[in-house]
Amino acid sequence: MLYEAIYQPDENNLIPRSVLKIPEVEAYIKDFGYRKDDYCLVAELDNMIIGAVWVRIISGDIKGYGNIDESTPKFAIFLFKEYRNRGIGSQLMSTMIKYLRDSGYKQTSLNVKKENYAVKLYKNMGFEVIREDDEDYLMLLKLN
Repeated sequence: MLYEAIYQPDENNLIPRSVLKIPEVEAYIKDFGYRKDDYCLVAELDNMIIGAVWVRIISGDIKGYGNIDESTPKFAIFLFKEYRNRGIGSQLMSTMIKYLRDSGYKQTSLNVKKENYAVKLYKNMGFEVIREDDEDYLMLLKLN
């Protein structure tokens, strides 16, 4: 799922799967489910997972990309291409945002490539750009 969540604009020049071994990338999934702030929702169709959204607080020496602090969960989301633009991603995100809000989190964040088509979705969900560099946006959603 994490590999599918990585934005890859050139289908003819895919990033090697070894990218998952980079500590800042691996931080999103290593030992997932063992921390109290790990939570995941999946979209399923005909007994097959077609998408997922997950959050976790990334703490310690390896911060992931665009870490805010040690109390802000970071979003990751993916949908297989054939299921995009059907509202599934919006539904997954809305459900996760509601869960975070109901659980008392104050905010959540995500990092996204500027050229990623999903930037529009994130802005529609209420995320705001709080920092940027040449390639990426760090986006934050206040939950209260």
